[in-house]
Amino acid sequence: RRNTRLHEKSRGLGDVYKRQLGGRSVYETRRQIGVELAREAPVEADLVCPVPDSGTPAAIGYSQESGIPYAMGIIRNQYMGRTFIEPTDQIRNMGVRLKLNVNRALIEGKRVILVDDSVVRGTTSRKIKDMILDAGAKEVHFRIASPPTAWPCFYGVDTPERGKLLAATMSEDEMRDHLGVDSLKFISLDGLYRAVGEAKGRDPDKPAYCDACFSGEYPVEPADMIAKGFELKAQAAE
Repeated sequence: RRNTRLHEKSRGLGDVYKRQLGGRSVYETRRQIGVELAREAPVEADLVCPVPDSGTPAAIGYSQESGIPYAMGIIRNQYMGRTFIEPTDQIRNMGVRLKLNVNRALIEGKRVILVDDSVVRGTTSRKIKDMILDAGAKEVHFRIASPPTAWPCFYGVDTPERGKLLAATMSEDEMRDHLGVDSLKFISLDGLYRAVGEAKGRDPDKPAYCDACFSGEYPVEPADMIAKGFELKAQAAE
């Protein structure tokens, strides 16, 4: 009989939005992340806006839990792909402008909560913040539907080397200042686990899922990367 826990541990929380977890649909899992995020990181604002498309269900959950109206303040060009995997900042910056359009009529004069699925390098987040401010927003608050991505994934998700991950070199307050937003909050690792059905949060002794990109605890040591000089969490702390 298959060991369900080991099977689950092979499924990473880093791409939780791509699959069904704990018997919940993709939509409901991501919406519940937004609910948890609203409980953990409330802020006074006029609108909750998703960074489309990956931030949409979490933004709906945040709006429902907080009581702050939901609005499509950013419209996505459906013919453009993801930008964080592009090879250079120049291409990523251009891609954000081509991919997203701000609804000025909704945004102008408002205190806006932007809900996104992650912050990796921070390039996309800074450009989106600039676009929202250019449209006349009074305040911009980022709420992120994943914990800080401080460690690269070696199990199939295309993330850059650790030194290029914003959360690997900056605290949350430093990231807020770097992005130039009024506030920045990430869902906690325990909150993410609760959202996917683990009522008690993360079990530090026996995590139910791979969360290496957040915790730095790799269930299988990346021997090939270690041979190339990659330092595990304990080594990096020394």
